[in-house]
Order: sequence, then structure tokens, then C-alpha cells
Amino acid sequence: MSEPSPLRVLVCGTNFGRFYAEAVRRRPGYILAGMLSRGSQASRAYARSLDVPYHTDLDDLPADIDAACVAVSSSISGGRGTELARALMDRGIHVLQEHPVHLTELTENLKHARERGVQYRLNTHYPHVAPVRTFIEAARRLVARQRPLFVDAATPVHLMHPLVDILGQAMGTLRPWRFADPAPLPAGIGPQPFRSLHGVFAGAPLTLRVHHQLDPADRDNHALHWHRISVGTEGGVLTLADTHGPVLWSPRLHIGRDADRRFVLDGPGTGGLGLATTTVVGTTGSFRTVFSDLWPEAIGTALDGLREAVAHGGDALRAGQYDLAVCRIWTDLAARLGPPEIVRPAAPRPLAVSDVLPTPEGLTHDTAPHPEPGPPPCGRADARPATAGEPARSSPEPAPARPADAAPYSPSAEFFDLFAAEHTATSSAPAVAALLADADLSTGPVVDIGAGTGLVTEAVARARPDAEIIACEPSAGMRAVLTSRVFSDEDLRTRVTVTADSAPDLDLPDRISAVLLCGVLGHLDAEGRARLWRRLRRRLAPDGLVLVELMQWRSPSVLPETRLATAHAGRHRYEWSFGAAPEGTRDGVMRLHSTWRVYRDGATQAEREVRDSYRWVPFGLEEVVAESGMAARALPTRPGAPPLAVLTREPGGPDTAGGRQPPPARTASGGPDAPRTAPSHAPSSNDGQDTHDTP
Repeated sequence: MSEPSPLRVLVCGTNFGRFYAEAVRRRPGYILAGMLSRGSQASRAYARSLDVPYHTDLDDLPADIDAACVAVSSSISGGRGTELARALMDRGIHVLQEHPVHLTELTENLKHARERGVQYRLNTHYPHVAPVRTFIEAARRLVARQRPLFVDAATPVHLMHPLVDILGQAMGTLRPWRFADPAPLPAGIGPQPFRSLHGVFAGAPLTLRVHHQLDPADRDNHALHWHRISVGTEGGVLTLADTHGPVLWSPRLHIGRDADRRFVLDGPGTGGLGLATTTVVGTTGSFRTVFSDLWPEAIGTALDGLREAVAHGGDALRAGQYDLAVCRIWTDLAARLGPPEIVRPAAPRPLAVSDVLPTPEGLTHDTAPHPEPGPPPCGRADARPATAGEPARSSPEPAPARPADAAPYSPSAEFFDLFAAEHTATSSAPAVAALLADADLSTGPVVDIGAGTGLVTEAVARARPDAEIIACEPSAGMRAVLTSRVFSDEDLRTRVTVTADSAPDLDLPDRISAVLLCGVLGHLDAEGRARLWRRLRRRLAPDGLVLVELMQWRSPSVLPETRLATAHAGRHRYEWSFGAAPEGTRDGVMRLHSTWRVYRDGATQAEREVRDSYRWVPFGLEEVVAESGMAARALPTRPGAPPLAVLTREPGGPDTAGGRQPPPARTASGGPDAPRTAPSHAPSSNDGQDTHDTP
């Protein structure tokens, strides 16, 4: 049986629509067929960066579009998203529309879909976000075992619609529901950010607290917090601490008493005292990973729901009855609360966890409200780690330092792919494949400098089966994984040469078609980089390409040690923590620290801990342009990923006819501004059509 044809999807709106576009591009079974908005320069540039058609008029749409994602405000927020959704359905296009949508509009949309014989789904988005999904699944198991005694929930007012959906899915039903009006506020106490009301939801007592203030121009940035939900039974309390995690389980405290009413702390019946007071389920990442990973994945899940509905057909209005009930409850709550207080506060000053809870030596925090550094930097140049940890025993104290290995990164090589593979698959690899797809590689090999474990090397080989590749990696540990990857693939063995060379003094061939510098340049000081550029320019073919991936830092910064990722293999859980700080002995240099911990069978104590430390010189793409004497063009990548750019020779540049000194920093178009990176995750100005009520 053949696989179904992929859905060709149009994304409407380029504000929040960018997350929809990213979801369509990443997820198997879909093709991004184009973008539609009102025609701003930012929207046009974004479509160009994705290499997809851009439209401003429905009449210009091709006939082969199967589905559309409408990430444009509906009339409840002053937009024309619902009008657009119906016009698309008139053309026989299935529609996934981003919330919120007024109850009357939702009803008419579902009727419209029934009349046109298409599928329509409303996406409340947040129930699909991975930590919320974990909470929902755990809550369903909990309420199946024990009767819920209470539900306590809090939300900003503009995310109350998805909150109702989360509660309905968590409880397994919406009915019966009934609410009282909120308690009146005492006079003379000043503005109150929260309003509270009580009621019954799915038959359980409900307390709802709503941040009832709103900045109409910037709803998300002025919400005091996002969804927080607790469901309690006699066995304990399940809590969603935040929309983006983690989930907490707190078992019920119950201690037996003897005849004298004293606590019984030992002996039979005291096994429950061994329960953890609260267990954290899952980890938290940075806000950047919310934009780069959690939201596109959530939208992908919603897309799958639409695709399944398209495959099975059926009556859209009948299928939408649950969504209508959710919308009715939201409408009831909104009417009882009344209009929110309009506020226009100044920009807040978010604090890092280290501002509130100074980190003791050897401990880490679970949150990471800092720029995503990308994957752990590989030992790709001649830098040496300062320390490497021995396996940790049962003590929570930090592993003792020992002298650095002769080759860097070897201590942590065994863990590298656990955390770098996903980044490579969603950022570096697609960019490399697209860049090299039509490149002329006939003049010499592709040289991957600092190939690490070979993730990017393999991506090059898959993208260009005709390319010869030289993979240079000085770290013995990383090179062992790289060599194993090459040896285990017959095709790679015929085309990939592995060397132990380190930058800048590489043994280079006379002619090179392309060079890869992913996570490398910051390991070299200015003199080392200058030497590397001189050697590369002499050997790079006239039409040769240099791919550069940088870290997010442009100047020395502080990042408290933060857990950034967790992975599982067999009975082990692996955690990667990362920190950074300016190096006190040298201006303009940072010291990066990676810590890898291995846990067995759900234990809270690591059985092994390995540490690495590296020097890194932070700088931006404009410095790369100035030092290399080449022109730069930013490459599109997933939101939140480290910057990627391709460098090419400029006519008359260094090491070409009529050579000259390296030019000052400039863009590929020759303007005075610094080169642009790929579009950021943050919403930018647009043409007015695609504003969005939720992030």
C-alpha cells in the first residue's frame, strides 16, 4: 500500500504564522506550498528565506493547495482571520485556524465547512505543547484511579480559552460545569491584578484565578504568568507548574499514629515515608527552546489532527461539538469576569534564577532563561579543556578536577550525539543540504574542520553522494565516534577521509570546493583565525563556499549552570548542564562549562558525572566577514538556533586578482549594516493582517 500524498499547506500570517511554517517544514507528510499575508517587506523577505511562493491575494493561489493554517487574528481581536478561513473553505481548502474565535463565528465556521465538504479545526495550541500533554495524560490516569477532590487553575485572561480545553482533556470530560460570579473586590485597596471565581468543572470543585489585566498592544509580554493547574485526589496533587513545564507530583502526606497519638516513624506501615515529597517530571528549557522546539512540535500535532480528519472525512460540525462546548464555557467565564482592566506597563525586567537563588557550588538549576548556546561545542580546534570530571560516586559534591586530556573533548565524547543529534537534524543538516544541493563540488573535496562525531559530515554525504569529504577532528574521543560512523557505512568509507588535524595548522588539499566551520571559530584567538583564513583563501575554489555556525554570544556573558537537555537510553537517564562566564585572566574570552550526568532507574543521585571546560571567544558575523575578507549571506534555520551563514569570495578580494585588504564588516548586498541572521523567533512588525492574540 503506497504512502498517502503529502498535504500541500498554505500558511496565512507571518507573525505567529512563522511557527506554523516551521512546523509544516519539519513534519513528514506536509509540504509548505506558500505564505499569504498583506504584503509587508518583512513578510516577503521571510517567504524568500524559506524559498516558497508569497501571495497577497486569494485569487492568485494555485489550485493544488490542500490545507491552510490561518494564523491571523479573528474578529474578536479586530482581525479578518475568520473571513479568510471561510474564503479558503469556499475554494475547497481544509482549514486549521488559530484561536481565539468567538462562539458565534466558530459555529458558523463549522457549518460552513459542512456545507463546503471540507474539514475545519480550531487550534487552541497549548494542549499540544509537550509538558501540557504530559500533564493531561497523567491527569487522565490519576482521575481514572481516584475521584478528583479539587481543581485549582490560574491563567492570564487572554489564554483562558486554551485553559478550558486543557482542563477538559485532563479531566476526560467537561460536564457538569457551573460557575458563580467572582467575589466583589473590597473598596479602597487599589488595583488588583487577579480576579477569582469558584464553580464546578467536570463535577469537581474548581477555583479559578485569572490575571485580569491586559495590554491590548502586547498581551503576552505583560502576562504575570502562564497556565498553572493542580488536580488533587486523596492520593496526592498533580501540578502543571507552567505551560512549558515541569509537571510535579506531590503524594499525600499521611503518617500513622500510635495509641498516644505520636507519629509512627519506623516499623511496619511506614513504607510511605520513603516517597519523595515532590517529584519533578520532565525538564525545563529556555524560552528560546520554547520557540524553536515546543511550539512547532505542538503545531505539528494539531496539523496531524487536521490531516487525520481529512483522511477519514465526515461532518466537520459533528466533529466540532467538543470545541463548541469549550468555547461556550470560555464565553460564560468571560461574561462573568467582565472586561479586563486595560494596562500599558513599562517593559518588565526578567530575572535569572541566579538573581533569586544563588547557586551553591556543585548544584544546578532546572530552568534556562538565557540564549540557547546550541549544541555542546566540539573539540574542533586546538583549544584544550581546563578540567574533565571523573565519574561521580554517591556524593552530590562536584567531581574532583583532574589534568586535561592531551586531546580535548574526549571525556564527554560518549554523550555528544545524545544532545547534538537533534540540533543537527533540525538546524545544521538542513541548511548544509540546501546549500550544497546545487553547489559545484568538482574542483576539490569538502573539508569539515572540527567534524566532531561526524553528524554534519554525514549530512553532507547524504546531500551530495558525489562529494569527497575530509573530516578533521583533533579530539581522540570525538574522532573515535566519527571513525566508527564512517566505518559502519559502506558509502561513507569510500568518500570520507578522517584526519586528526586541528585548526589553524591543517594539512589541506591544494583545492577545496567547500569548507564547514560549525562551532569552531570561537576556539581560536584572533591570530589563529587570521592564519586559518589566509590558508583557506589560498585553497578555496573561486566559486567555493564556507559555511560558518557561530554561538549566540557576541560579547562575554554570564550563564549560570543550567540543565538544558535530558535523554534516555535503556535504563539510564542522561542530563546535560551548561554554564558560561567571562574568563578572568583574559579580556574578551569566555569559559564554557559542560556537565554530563548519568542516572539509573529513576534515581535522583547521579552514578556518573563528567565535566568539560573550554575557552570561547565570542563575536558576531560582522567580525567573521571582516577577518575573512569574504561576503556573507545568512542562512534560514529553525527559530532560536545559532546563526548560520555562508561566505563567498568577493571579486577583487584577498587572494584573487586585484587583491586588497579585508573589507570592513558588511552585508552580502554591500550595505553598511551588520549581516542579518535568520529570522528570529520574536514576532516582528508586519503588514497589519497577521497580528495574533497568543504567542
